[in-house]
Amino acid sequence: MQLPLQITFRDIPPSEAIEAAIREKAQKLERYFDRITSCRVIVEAPHKHHHKGKLYEVTINITIPGHEIVVSRDNHDKHEHEDLYVSIRDAFAAAQRQLEACVGKMRGEVKTHEMPAHGRVIEITPDHGTILTPDGREIYFHPNSLLNKDFERLEKGAEVRFAEEKGEKGPKATTVHVIGKHHIGE
Repeated sequence: MQLPLQITFRDIPPSEAIEAAIREKAQKLERYFDRITSCRVIVEAPHKHHHKGKLYEVTINITIPGHEIVVSRDNHDKHEHEDLYVSIRDAFAAAQRQLEACVGKMRGEVKTHEMPAHGRVIEITPDHGTILTPDGREIYFHPNSLLNKDFERLEKGAEVRFAEEKGEKGPKATTVHVIGKHHIGE
């Protein structure tokens, strides 16, 4: 870090053990991005009037070139945050996720979601069906693989999405969902 870590305690006495835990977690953030400019952590116990105990809040403000990441959560309903170490752990886990996402965007990395396999039902017999994929492959499926429709009501030409695996006699669909025409993106 270019600037030293800043730790602030509010409505809670400072603790060397808490500071050590925060310093360790902050140091681990540099594994994900080694150009962190600054990191400020605020530890507070604002809920003095709770009957069941204090719910700690940990706010983290991280600055990296061109970006600022702020983790601040309302933990009023999370009773595990009566433990300050759990609050610290959860806040730094959220900071890590945000830092990784921000750095990924800076590097041009974009998450992509693979389109599920799809095709049309071309054959239906009492004991199986066959799907034709856009690339011309034929995929066998068992009636039990059809999830959102009765096999007896399935019609030829129905568009489906499916999960595929290698079967004894070639590729087979393990799960088959009947879909409408507007759902398939090619």
